[in-house]
Amino acid sequence: MGDLSQGAAFIDDRYIPVAEASISLLDWGFLHSDATYDVAHVWKGRFFRIDAYLDRFERSMQRLRMSVPYSREQIREVMFELVRRSGLRDAYVEIVCTRGIPAPGSRDPRTCSNRFMAFAIPFVWIADDRLRAQGMNLLISRHQRIPPESVDPRIKNYHWLDMVMGLFEAYDAGADSAVLVDAVGNLVEGPGFNIFVRCGDRVITPARGVLEGVTRATVLELLAAEKLQVSTELLPAAMARAADEVFITSTAGGVMPVTRISGQAVGGGLPGALTARLNDAYWALHDDPHYTTAINYGGAPNEE
Repeated sequence: MGDLSQGAAFIDDRYIPVAEASISLLDWGFLHSDATYDVAHVWKGRFFRIDAYLDRFERSMQRLRMSVPYSREQIREVMFELVRRSGLRDAYVEIVCTRGIPAPGSRDPRTCSNRFMAFAIPFVWIADDRLRAQGMNLLISRHQRIPPESVDPRIKNYHWLDMVMGLFEAYDAGADSAVLVDAVGNLVEGPGFNIFVRCGDRVITPARGVLEGVTRATVLELLAAEKLQVSTELLPAAMARAADEVFITSTAGGVMPVTRISGQAVGGGLPGALTARLNDAYWALHDDPHYTTAINYGGAPNEE
């Protein structure tokens, strides 16, 4: 079977090392970015909110008029099996549905057979240890996010050229990452993350044009315990620049502080107290059986 310790993949009904996984050049997932996917994570041998990720994956396929020859339970079991076979205790588990290959000479998507694949690799962080401790420098990009009227961002997708160009812009400016804007300059989202700001006793995260992240939803639940006014609404760039705290949320790292916006200090230029509380509370949930599901690494089918 090969070495799965650096990652395992499921493709064409087979489990193989992730380095050996491939798709056809003719698959529209590759040629047209015609695909949807989702990413759950495993922490200390437990999946976090796996059913929320499966719910979103199913919604995304439905909205894109895709289907795969696997039931929800079969997909779930594939995810567990990938982690079991790799032996990873902290992992990033991605499930993918591509449009597939059309009939020869056809451009009709109805002739495609949709394809399912998945893989598990070691956990991926947006921000390294240093940035999580000191905070990130986040550039407000001049690049506009693809408008939701064109591509619904609630469907997790690979249309990332706008965000990739935003990343290059950020790196050229000496920043750590970028947050993109809408057509009138409101902050939207960044490469793989949602953004939150605290201004006094108000906490705001963009309401429109964003992927509705599972980590974002978890943080909104945690914020209910804080004595703050929490809302999803339009987020002007000027509000972020004047905020007391800014943080981002992602499966790839949880709650991460932003201490500079385009080089300008946020608040006192140090990670804020609210950000720290939310981060601690978020990771504490990873020990809570209401939010997590243990993985049986013994090789037997998962029993819950």
